[in-house]
Amino acid sequence: MELTFCNPGVDAMLQSIMEFQTEGETPFWSDVLYHFYPQLDRAYAAALPFPERRGYIERTLREVYAELEGAIDEKVVLYSRHWERCEPQITAALSDAFEVDCGGLFPDLRCEVSMNPVSPRFLKERRFEVFYLNSERGAIGVAIHELVHFVWFYVWNRVFGDDYEEYERPSLKWILSEMVVESVMRDPRLSSINPYFPREQGGCIYPYFFDMKAGGAPVLETLDGMYRTQGIEAFMKNAYAYCREHETEIREHIKKSEG
Repeated sequence: MELTFCNPGVDAMLQSIMEFQTEGETPFWSDVLYHFYPQLDRAYAAALPFPERRGYIERTLREVYAELEGAIDEKVVLYSRHWERCEPQITAALSDAFEVDCGGLFPDLRCEVSMNPVSPRFLKERRFEVFYLNSERGAIGVAIHELVHFVWFYVWNRVFGDDYEEYERPSLKWILSEMVVESVMRDPRLSSINPYFPREQGGCIYPYFFDMKAGGAPVLETLDGMYRTQGIEAFMKNAYAYCREHETEIREHIKKSEG
């Protein structure tokens, strides 16, 4: 498992940012941009037709990038050094969790240090983003979360033989993959180097999962119990069956939480 940190450039960052500023996007995803960039006037942007809003956001953030470029380049170096120290135990923990030798997987993974606070992943392109305001420990915490997804869906694809296009938001397969990160992260080799674990430190998954219930029982507790007692392939099959059984409740909770 080889991970290269890089500055992808302002054009790539803006393209990523605008994917979460589309018409109809929920505030859960779109509003965080205005929190981190007070240079953007939220009310003014909301009143613009979408093409003009896009132009306003991009012009403003290009100016911000001009001021941040040096700091982002410094974070690339800082994150890379910390990754080198942590990589052996991360690889070992993920190998055990997914019953596969992760040392030989993904020799070309790329982590883009970005202005996008959402930090998306792109499975087929083998890249993901980390928000530049993270500390080096925070960046590694985010990276572990994303690496869990890469290995999860590598194994998942071998088990189910389905299509990678089915693994993205808002599919149920995506939802399940986001929920199981916490169980994988409980491994001390991972939790000890992730400043966002446990939940009291902010959590390593979306917070609306914490109080989600299905059939009257906490979903995360149910999944964690399955994870701890089953092999990874059996867990994937049974966890997905459980989510399908309770899909309506799960989706209603997410819809309400995302506002």
